[in-house]
Amino acid sequence: MSLVTALGRLAHVRLRGYSRRTAAASWGAFLTARRSLTAGTQPLRSDNKVTVHFINRDGEKITVKGAPGESLLDIVISEDLDFDGFGACEGTLACSTCHLIFDEEVYKKLGPVTDEEMDMLDLAYGLTDTSRLGCQICLTKSLEGMVARVPESVADIRQSKDGSS
Repeated sequence: MSLVTALGRLAHVRLRGYSRRTAAASWGAFLTARRSLTAGTQPLRSDNKVTVHFINRDGEKITVKGAPGESLLDIVISEDLDFDGFGACEGTLACSTCHLIFDEEVYKKLGPVTDEEMDMLDLAYGLTDTSRLGCQICLTKSLEGMVARVPESVADIRQSKDGSS
C-alpha cells in the first residue's frame, strides 16, 4: 500500500469516527507504508536501532530502541508506552499531546521546526525553548542515546463534532 493510500484511509477513519480498532488498523497501514519507504535506504536490523530514553511524567526512565526513520510517536505506539493522552491525533499535527522536551544539544540535532508544528506547540502545556512534537521527530543514528522528557501534563484542545470546544 502506498503512503498516500494509507494516509487517505487514516483521514477517512478520523473523519467518519470509526472504532478504535479500525483506526488502529489504518494507523498500522500508515506506519507500514512509511517504513517501506525508508527500508530501502537503511536496513531495519537490530544493530541499526537507535536507543531512546524517555523520562515519564513520574520521573521513571524508560529505554527503548527504534529504527531510523521512525518517529518518536511511532516508538511510543509500537512499544505500548503508557504516556496518558500521548499522541491523541495520531500524528496528524492536530494537537500537542506528543509534546516532548529535549536537552539543548539534542534539540540542535532535531532539524528545523515547521510552521504547522510551531502552531501546535503554542498550545502545549509547559512549553520550553527545547520543546518539539514527538510525531515530527524521526530517528537518525546521530540521535543515539537521546533523552526525551514527557511534560508533567498535556493540553489536548480539540473541537467536538458539533464544532464547539
